[in-house]
Amino acid sequence: VPLHIDIDAARKAGMPDVFGHGMLSMAYLGRLLTNWAPQSRLRSFDVRFAGITHLANVVTCTGKVAEKLERDGEKLVRIEISAANQYGQIKTVGDAFIALD
Repeated sequence: VPLHIDIDAARKAGMPDVFGHGMLSMAYLGRLLTNWAPQSRLRSFDVRFAGITHLANVVTCTGKVAEKLERDGEKLVRIEISAANQYGQIKTVGDAFIALD
């Protein structure tokens, strides 16, 4: 998408500069999850893009166990995840289900 790599296209769209693609924040959140549990235990991973990540933003990813449950005989946890900039503005938010066994 030109808005992410072409400053002229970004400015034409009213942005001051190019900006990070939402999928980059999603990838950071995926790494957060797979650093905590093996990828083979990841059952689902969904996000919503909530804001633009501008150049020079420092992205911090967080997650917390929000729920323990059982689905189809498998014990899972639902993890609430988010990526925010250095000002605490949420840029990406979602949840993931991870198998415990």
